[in-house]
Amino acid sequence: MDYKALAITLKIILARLIQLDFVGINRLARVNTMFDAEKIVQNFVSIRDLFDFKDVELDTSNPTPLPENPQPLPDQFNWGDAVISLSEWQAARSVCGMVVLKNGERAYEAYFHETTQHDRRISWSMSKSVLSIAIGVLHDQGRLPPLGTPIGQIVPSLRDSAYTNATLRNVLNMASGVAFNEDYLDFHSDINRMGRIIGTGGSMDAFAQGMVAQEWAPGTYNHYVSIDTHVLGMVLRAVSGQDLDTFIRDHVFAKLGLETAPYFVADSLQEPFILGGLNMMTRDYARIGLMMVQKGEIAGNRVISTDWVQRSTSQSAPPPDPARAAMADGVLGYGYQWWLPPNPTQGEYFAIGIYGQYIYIDTARQVVIAINSADRDFKDGDGQITLNNIQLFRQIAAHLE
Repeated sequence: MDYKALAITLKIILARLIQLDFVGINRLARVNTMFDAEKIVQNFVSIRDLFDFKDVELDTSNPTPLPENPQPLPDQFNWGDAVISLSEWQAARSVCGMVVLKNGERAYEAYFHETTQHDRRISWSMSKSVLSIAIGVLHDQGRLPPLGTPIGQIVPSLRDSAYTNATLRNVLNMASGVAFNEDYLDFHSDINRMGRIIGTGGSMDAFAQGMVAQEWAPGTYNHYVSIDTHVLGMVLRAVSGQDLDTFIRDHVFAKLGLETAPYFVADSLQEPFILGGLNMMTRDYARIGLMMVQKGEIAGNRVISTDWVQRSTSQSAPPPDPARAAMADGVLGYGYQWWLPPNPTQGEYFAIGIYGQYIYIDTARQVVIAINSADRDFKDGDGQITLNNIQLFRQIAAHLE
């Protein structure tokens, strides 16, 4: 045996392992500090510098027009018990980008904290609502299994998980019954454990397959479980036979007329982090809202049926679990990965992401409000911040009527 050659080979392998570990440690450090006050704004417009990502190759040469038609917004707003100006609210909530559409025109647009209109911004959980649109495409194509079909029948790799008997409707409604800690401020929570997998390398499919604990029977409560959305992505891949990003590109993004090609945060196997990893310009988030407020159509392109728009954005989830029922966000409604405000008017709903990301839609008034923020206090008041923000959006919509 050539021991010298073997020694050289072992040194090379050891050096590579050390290098991989060093990279992993660095990435984990970035994950654990990405929300720090002095880093959060820049991190939210440069996520691709922190994580694995997957570009969406897309023709953006003919974006859907959003004609500029500036309109004055109210001087003051009721925000909870306070009365504040728009600029005070924007500063307090660390708003970085804001686009308001009225009848498809830009009534208001502004950017803050040294960010620009060209920045692609992290969606966080607004991406869940985008997947709902893609699921709607499958529905309209007649390819989506009945909503009462158990997940284990659609995705065989989940038959040994807690998802096996949850139906497609249960998962769309965030009512899978799977035990999952969604507390973003708890370092050891499931959501942060999952985030560290994305940060240091790992498989989201394997993470979903490893969810074996059940808290309630499927369909009992609406309990927000982010991994439910990844399971929906697994459903889409199984049914369509396509990669998730390819399907969404061809059937959603290509029809929206986006201004800049988006990208997804991805796991180490290049599977898109569909439950919160989409990155787009604020204007393009507004274009998603424009398609929805126009009942599934934009610039002459039918993306999804009016039927799916109405079904996915109507209240259909069971009541919240007891732990949430007493919280302010327990009064919010839920459809198929879209939220409803308290006592919604017909066609009033929204997408939301942590740290202050919103696509708010008022169909009756043809108003869309797209917000990207870096609000580190978004969780204050057990959901009251969200309710107060919706209160402000409603005042903007009413003012533009």
